[in-house]
Amino acid sequence: MSEDLIFSLLSQNIIYLLAAVLIIVLVLAGVKIVPQSEKYVVERFGRLHSVLGPGINFIVPLLDRAAHKISILERQLPTASQDAITRDNVLVQVDTSVFYRITEPEKTVYRIRDVNAAITTTVAGIVRAEIGKMDLDEVQSNRAQLIATIQSSVEDAVDNWGIQVTRAEILDVNLDAATRQAMLQQLNAERARRAQVTEAEGAKRAVELNADAELYAAEQTAKARRIQAEAEAYATEVVAKAIRENGIEAAQYQVALKQVEALNKLGDGEGKQTILVPANALEAFGNAFNLLKGTK
Repeated sequence: MSEDLIFSLLSQNIIYLLAAVLIIVLVLAGVKIVPQSEKYVVERFGRLHSVLGPGINFIVPLLDRAAHKISILERQLPTASQDAITRDNVLVQVDTSVFYRITEPEKTVYRIRDVNAAITTTVAGIVRAEIGKMDLDEVQSNRAQLIATIQSSVEDAVDNWGIQVTRAEILDVNLDAATRQAMLQQLNAERARRAQVTEAEGAKRAVELNADAELYAAEQTAKARRIQAEAEAYATEVVAKAIRENGIEAAQYQVALKQVEALNKLGDGEGKQTILVPANALEAFGNAFNLLKGTK
């Protein structure tokens, strides 16, 4: 075999080999394997052509290129502090943190240069605007509502950038030393006022209870007197009835009974006693004994 033929065959083999290598390179260049956490923005002649999602994707070699590889993982902006003035003219320093993720990389790539700085600036403006609508007490007590409002406002503002704000947090609301001291004095004054009110209410309650006790005692005394009066009236009524039914004998019997009871009380004294009784009294006692004896 001549040298020319050998050279010709060798040249053909090299060309075939180079063609095969070129085809393999083009095929490999046209296959793009995108990780789960990323998206690729593909450009054709410098213009947006497509967005490649996770998995195996194909592009046209030499015409298309993956110009931007964008992570779609959730991101956290560094904690930012901004000054704001509340509706009652109190200067506060608010520490905020924002979490977001890129959902449409083509918008993020071609519509905004520094997405982190843009979101930080947007959050600062929204925080100042929202806190300016609230008093200091409302900022402290309605923090959850304030966070929800800030997140909603930020989402609307960054929608054109292909970004989803997943969470916004207000980490702290700081006051300057003068305002903090004034609030402390106000708190101490409020505590003192509440203590005085409690003491006054206690004294008032004590007076009311004493008045209720006195009223109850008076009611019970009046009730006892009424019962006693009713008992005396009943006894009088019984005696009057007995006199009406039995005549003078019943009255004499009652008088005799009282005389005997009085005499017994005189005899119940301690020690030796001398009792002087008028003569007519002795006669009355005798009549009483006879009357009692006759009634038995």
